[in-house]
Amino acid sequence: MAETSSAAPTQSLGVGALISESFSILFGNIPAVIMIGFVPMFISAMIGGLLNGWGSLLGTTPPDFTSAGGIVLFIISMVLQMGIYGIMIALLVQMAYDVKLGRKPNISRYFGPALSALVPLLLVSIVTTILIGIGFAALIIPGLWLYAVFSVVVPAIVIESAGFGALSRSSALTKDFRWPIVGLLVVIVICMLIIGAIFGAGLGLIIYALGDGFVGTVLLVLLISVINGFTYSLSGISVSLIYARLREIKEGVGVDQLASVFE
Repeated sequence: MAETSSAAPTQSLGVGALISESFSILFGNIPAVIMIGFVPMFISAMIGGLLNGWGSLLGTTPPDFTSAGGIVLFIISMVLQMGIYGIMIALLVQMAYDVKLGRKPNISRYFGPALSALVPLLLVSIVTTILIGIGFAALIIPGLWLYAVFSVVVPAIVIESAGFGALSRSSALTKDFRWPIVGLLVVIVICMLIIGAIFGAGLGLIIYALGDGFVGTVLLVLLISVINGFTYSLSGISVSLIYARLREIKEGVGVDQLASVFE
């Protein structure tokens, strides 16, 4: 593994260009995004609804924390959903690099590397979620800073097979660029919220028109999956591009070299 330079950066991260490219990849590859983003989020929503109740998924009732069984089911659903999210981001990493290289997305080829990294993806996702959660609970700024520190753990696992070492690898790669990364991620989160609000308006109309019957519930789950699929896909693509840019700046590694590990 190449050493990460500790010298002051001589190049900028290029936040504006990364945001623009993230949207270009997202909206320029809608069929692939639907398959990679919507399907995993639909499975995740079904798991959440079945284990914690549909009211919890739809936000009409809180999860059951009053019994040991309810708490266990909630933890199980969270672990399963983290695993699904990790696989989804691993798929998006590969898709983003194919698109950057002018290649057509090949989703079937992405599953092998993603699934082989499932265990470290799950373990690292749990650790980073806890750490970032503690940061946000203390104050928002530490949470954002930790989010930037660990922002490229998934690409490090998928591209470099870094395993649990992805935590330190991400910390090293993001050094000297954490506040620009925070700025980029804040913009992406705002965009995600806007996308969610637009779709959420449709969500409200469905609730009003169909109530909480079977058809209404199914459509709501589908809509939630669409919202999460698009928003998390945007986030995953951005993280992939951040990682590629950091490797380019610090180690002179091009996207073609990153993508070659999947060939």
